[in-house]
Amino acid sequence: MGAGHSHKLYRHGHSPVHELPAHCKLAAVFCFVLVVVSTPREAVWAFGLYAVLLAVVAGVSRVPAGFLLRRLLIEIPFVAFAFLMPFVVPGEQISVLGISLSVPGLWGAWNILAKGTLGVAASVLLASTTDLRSLLLGLQRLKLPPMLVQIASFMIRYGDVISDEMRRMSIARRSRGFEASGVRHWGVLAKSAGALFIRSYERGERVHLAMVSRGYTGTMPVIDEVTASRTQWSQAAALPLTALAVCLLGWTL
Repeated sequence: MGAGHSHKLYRHGHSPVHELPAHCKLAAVFCFVLVVVSTPREAVWAFGLYAVLLAVVAGVSRVPAGFLLRRLLIEIPFVAFAFLMPFVVPGEQISVLGISLSVPGLWGAWNILAKGTLGVAASVLLASTTDLRSLLLGLQRLKLPPMLVQIASFMIRYGDVISDEMRRMSIARRSRGFEASGVRHWGVLAKSAGALFIRSYERGERVHLAMVSRGYTGTMPVIDEVTASRTQWSQAAALPLTALAVCLLGWTL
């Protein structure tokens, strides 16, 4: 089972983090995110320690800070939403530089920014050190429903195919003098979307028939079964266990 090619988030390397089995890293990131979400928002210092932990992982995996920060831009919509909360959430007000802000809104914004940023950063580090094929095999190794794993596999494999089809259709429209410039052109774009759906559906039917003719029975064969040693599990567990200790300390203080 494969994804066909490496994704843009992946950064090839030979660090100890790269060499860990994918299912170990998936479990570690999942547990780390659970711990971060469970941390009380008032424990500001705890989120700082979580960031230090991720920085250590990034250093060990040799992922440059610039590479990581550029990938974090994906959370900009959540940042924009968080900045609106102090202005729209009702409750006790506080004046900051002459601007009246909601105290519950400020805490809510901090909660979203801190936990969201840490979760996205952990996910980016996972994607940066694990290629797509290994991620899919890791999900399968963790006993996720095979149907979901295969849907993800086909989505990744054929996402670029659909994108290329959209690009060709766009070029065909422009070569005929079409430029979308207003509501009156929405009909043409809607027809293009319908045509793209039909082409994608027909391509999917052809691919499925080709797979069935080659012996496909609903599951993809796994050629190389990846296992993890106790040492590798221990290395992967270091991140969530350390974060758990910080979280428990945050609840007790």
